[in-house]
Amino acid sequence: MLNRRMLIGAASALALSISAGYAQADVVKIGVLAPVTGKAAADGQEMVNGAQLAVNELNAGGGVAGHTFELVVGDVGEASADAVATAAERLLGDRDMGAIMTGYASGSNFEIEMMAEQDMIYLISGNSVQTEGIISPSPDDFGTVWSLTPSYAGYNTEIVPVVEGLAAEGKLNLPNKKVAIIASDNPYSKGIAVGMVKSFSDAGWEVTENELLPFGEINDWRAFLSKIRQNPPAVLINTDYVSANAATFMSQFMEDPTNSLVFIQYAPSVPEFLELTKEKSSGVVYNLLGGVLNTPKNPRAAEVLEKYKAAYGNEPGSYGPALYEEVLIYADALAKIGDPSKRTEIGAEIGKTNKQTAMGVIQFDPATHLSVQSNEGVPIQFYQIRDGKRYLFYPGQYATDDFEQPSWMK
Repeated sequence: MLNRRMLIGAASALALSISAGYAQADVVKIGVLAPVTGKAAADGQEMVNGAQLAVNELNAGGGVAGHTFELVVGDVGEASADAVATAAERLLGDRDMGAIMTGYASGSNFEIEMMAEQDMIYLISGNSVQTEGIISPSPDDFGTVWSLTPSYAGYNTEIVPVVEGLAAEGKLNLPNKKVAIIASDNPYSKGIAVGMVKSFSDAGWEVTENELLPFGEINDWRAFLSKIRQNPPAVLINTDYVSANAATFMSQFMEDPTNSLVFIQYAPSVPEFLELTKEKSSGVVYNLLGGVLNTPKNPRAAEVLEKYKAAYGNEPGSYGPALYEEVLIYADALAKIGDPSKRTEIGAEIGKTNKQTAMGVIQFDPATHLSVQSNEGVPIQFYQIRDGKRYLFYPGQYATDDFEQPSWMK
């Protein structure tokens, strides 16, 4: 496996051969790093679709600053370091590459350093903990790298007051103050689970189970669910983000459901989850940071969703709209700078973004290069699935419907 120093060195070696290439080009290439094959292929295809939708729209409008655009995909497959590095190097080695977009590529986001070494525009949505960890010690070294997703701190902390608030309002009967959590062994899933354990414990809840499974395809959750049924918690949490895994978990939970609110991190936002679970997911809760804020108070979301559905025949999850907005944020900055070879100037212009998007208002924190989380910026959103539809119930100012206690709960 290549180490990070070798990867950065390889990227640096490409810089001189690239710098003169695309300044004279009429076509600027936009790269997409995405898992278009492997277990997260549903996410990867959405990323490509969203970026392509924006490229098509820009080209149909005559391009930007005299340039049109072409999309180039770098498949990261199962997101091993070697696969991500190889895909990133291929995109970075293209002399006409103006910017690279992704929802997520690697679990650690190590490729950010490859992008910064070459002053490549890199817009990313996932794994904001890792993004912040890389950038915050020296943000000036990463002037071309920006994240549409805010800090994941809200994932760790907000579930407790939301659950307790539902109980206080009489919308949720909590039989006890016990919570059981299961995660898969990857930075996203494990990091959120660790934060949730602390938040529930600090609030006086008993964590009855805190289990970690190897990351990958999981077809049988019954051993864990058997333990749950012996000591049912009021809240049952699964932070595995793979939609097929989460769908299997929910289907097997419904074989003999306990009196527990089921919360699944991220996966229910992927259309595949609803296709696989159908009525068995009715009642499940999930949340999103940087997800599509599809509410009448943010008409931009409906606009983007309608465009995506018209182009591809299905409603997207989070990453299609995210990549669509990433491309347009880059295009806005390019329009102001004019020359795609001036990537550091374009990166600085991206950092000044203040734009209404499908996810809310994007503004960037200069200390972390993450978007700012707030109800006026990018809010954390809590949804409940009922009868195959998603209902936003928190925060109240954006809610499209109320929470309803799941039918399996007493």
